[in-house]
Amino acid sequence: MVARDTGPVEGASDVTSRPVEAIAAAYLTQTSGDLALALRCAITDASADLLGAECQTRERSRLISRGFVRGRLDDTGDAL
Repeated sequence: MVARDTGPVEGASDVTSRPVEAIAAAYLTQTSGDLALALRCAITDASADLLGAECQTRERSRLISRGFVRGRLDDTGDAL
């Protein structure tokens, strides 16, 4: 249920200066003016983007932690 902009929006010159308005217009155009469906699509897309960002953050954190463990010193002062 992903709505994507497939072309110019009617009155696009009016909304291109305001990104939020342009995004809302694109969702409404994609859903043929169905407000409830447009809202659900926007929320679904935002949730998917948030989940993707959280996964990337966890992966980076895991890689950084692994780097710290590989670079730590043991009890004798020698690197592992």
